[in-house]
Amino acid sequence: MEPIDVAVIGGGQSGLATAHALLRRGLRLVVLEASDRAAGSWPHYYDSLTLFSPARYSSLPGMPFPGADRDRYPHRGEVVAYLTACADRLDAEIRTGCRVTAVRRTGDVFAVELEGGGRLSARAAVAASGTFGHPHRPALPGLREFTGQVLHAADYRSQAPFSGRRVVVVGAGNSAVQIAAELTEATRVTLATRAPVKFVPQRILGRDLHFWTARTGLDTAPLGRLLLRPPAQPVLDDGRYRAALAAGRPDRRAVFTGADGAELVWSDGQREEVDAIVLATGYRPDLPYLAGLDGALDADGNRRHREGLATGVPGLAFVGLEWQRSLSSNSLRGVGRDARRIARHLAAHLARR
Repeated sequence: MEPIDVAVIGGGQSGLATAHALLRRGLRLVVLEASDRAAGSWPHYYDSLTLFSPARYSSLPGMPFPGADRDRYPHRGEVVAYLTACADRLDAEIRTGCRVTAVRRTGDVFAVELEGGGRLSARAAVAASGTFGHPHRPALPGLREFTGQVLHAADYRSQAPFSGRRVVVVGAGNSAVQIAAELTEATRVTLATRAPVKFVPQRILGRDLHFWTARTGLDTAPLGRLLLRPPAQPVLDDGRYRAALAAGRPDRRAVFTGADGAELVWSDGQREEVDAIVLATGYRPDLPYLAGLDGALDADGNRRHREGLATGVPGLAFVGLEWQRSLSSNSLRGVGRDARRIARHLAAHLARR
């Protein structure tokens, strides 16, 4: 069978943006999505999640985010519906329920192996599978000994199951603060962090922060090439979360130093029985299918790339991961720019072969 031009692995916002850019280059492609619909991780996020950017800054190429109020912050359900509509509108072959288990090099093409034994051949491949499938669970002191419930934010949906239970949320980012503040409506919550939470105003001089990052060019500046490790993201806040922490709802403490059964031990020696720990500790790139592709990952499993182009595997690219090229690389507002750049490079690569 003649190989397709490009296999796009992942059918969320990154995969859809990449498919749109590749189609505009006249390339033949297939989008492979492990779940039952092309909406990425959005259907699995917690119920109350909203975008951190207004609707006017939250569109993929080719389809503006719908709605008359361009300054609202769309909620999770709106994003799922939007991505589903983008997929329906896209003139590309999207195969849902197709989990990629391995990508290997066979001569001049990539052999893409699928769960269940299927396989396809492609002249180029794009890893657009994001991070949600690889939640980061740090080795916190005492976590293995703790006998209460431990879950990652990836498994958190709403406050309802935690009503009346003592909960500790670990993390200092947007999701950690949002989940902790939401849980205080149902129970007593502590936000455990290694350092004080850093807040950034959502609006400056009457304009959303994204207006200023777009106007100054900071949103698209190729800062990723300068970073050995992505910096911690501050919490975008309209004032509610700073006020909630100041009022002790939730209260903030340094991360616990150990555990004894259901009790956590705090840095001051205090011991306290806790029912559940929610780890809002971020994610790592979800790329297990590249483990057997020589040159794709380093010894620690990290991508070997420069601004999304694999340095050791010609024809392989990455799209949609945090700080890949700019601070907006893994967002609805920014992934389209990265996708266009990757599509341009892959088209040139395939034309030379």
